[in-house]
Amino acid sequence: MILSTRRTSGLQNDRCCPIMLNVNKIRQDFPILKTRIHGKPLAYLDNAATTQKPQVVIDAISDYYRNYNANIHRGMHYLAEKATEAYEDARKTVARFINTNDPSEIIFVRNATEAINLVAYSWGRQNLSAGDTIVLTEMEHHANIIPWLMLKQEKGVEIEYVRVDSDGYLDINHLKDLLDQKPKLLSLTHISNVLGTINPLAKISRLAGEENIPILVDAAQSTGHLGFNVKKHKIDFLAFTGHKILGPTGIGVLWAKKEHLEKMPPFLGGGEMIDEVYFDRFTLNNLPQKFEAGTPHIAGAIGLKAAIDYLDELGLKEIREYELKLTAYAITKLQNIPGICLLGPLSPTDRGALISFTLKDIHPHDIAAVLDIEGVAIRSGHHCAMPLHNTLGIPASARASFCFYNTEEEIDRLVEGIRKTIKTMGKREHERK
Repeated sequence: MILSTRRTSGLQNDRCCPIMLNVNKIRQDFPILKTRIHGKPLAYLDNAATTQKPQVVIDAISDYYRNYNANIHRGMHYLAEKATEAYEDARKTVARFINTNDPSEIIFVRNATEAINLVAYSWGRQNLSAGDTIVLTEMEHHANIIPWLMLKQEKGVEIEYVRVDSDGYLDINHLKDLLDQKPKLLSLTHISNVLGTINPLAKISRLAGEENIPILVDAAQSTGHLGFNVKKHKIDFLAFTGHKILGPTGIGVLWAKKEHLEKMPPFLGGGEMIDEVYFDRFTLNNLPQKFEAGTPHIAGAIGLKAAIDYLDELGLKEIREYELKLTAYAITKLQNIPGICLLGPLSPTDRGALISFTLKDIHPHDIAAVLDIEGVAIRSGHHCAMPLHNTLGIPASARASFCFYNTEEEIDRLVEGIRKTIKTMGKREHERK
């Protein structure tokens, strides 16, 4: 393997072994990991909510504001031209990252939520009528439920949900039954942000393709860990967000087949998305500007490019292998805690780098509060997946989610903190009695 295309400061090699991540060196790239919480080193295990940012991303954003801050596509001066070039280079980088040859299919939005809303508003209102069916799954984030519920209220479309089985997998037979009913769209998550389940997109896209059913994939939880290949998975729409793949907040991506984008009406109106404007009419700009009204998040796109470049230098294969090892270690350690219930598949190869769990008689918020005192950051609540939690019969869960800069030592601290939670909450319950 040629090292010149990889970031050697974060990789280590042995003559008998494949290249592996040098996590200790990688951690030096993330300033926030030096933070101390309540006097203890930060163990940041809330990466499914947002990832931390390497210095190269911070520097790229700062460099734009310090050295060539200007609006794009509109000026003839040097700064405007340099800003425009950097913004469009970011679009090309995203296109390469998800394996499309046409950067005009990349629409910059604020986040995955806006990307899905754009499809629901523009494609959905144009192509769906009362009585038409959309298929979702029980494991969806609110971002892939509410836009369709809004469309249901407005136009009378019907929504069906693919069941999740007791092990946390999609019920593929139920999916087949729903696809046999010829729905107008299948919209689903790639990786569940609660169960961690990696849905088998190859099989799913094949089943949908047999019925000519368009597919939208919410890849917010997968892009920074597995990458995504729109040609391989043969889908129609892809949504993901920058802040979950080391990039800044406020920048996300909608990719769609050009044949859809050309027919879809614009989502927002204003500057840049037009070609000509008169007092009584207007004509639309070409793709992708047609869907990017107003001044965009220029610094966000530049930061996203830096984040993708960083991921590419480390290597998504190496990232996945390390996170698999880390997740397997966490599952093994967590399973030994009395009263714990892990949600989703127990096989690390079938899940992303996150584990949601409950503890008997202890609320997830209490778990998170005690862990915070120990310097361990996790998420607690319904994780914007309230319908799934209702299906599971629980009000909330605690979630630890990992990134390639996390370590087994941090997982040990998580486990120790959970055991301390059990001891602390048990003592309080005894005192109440």
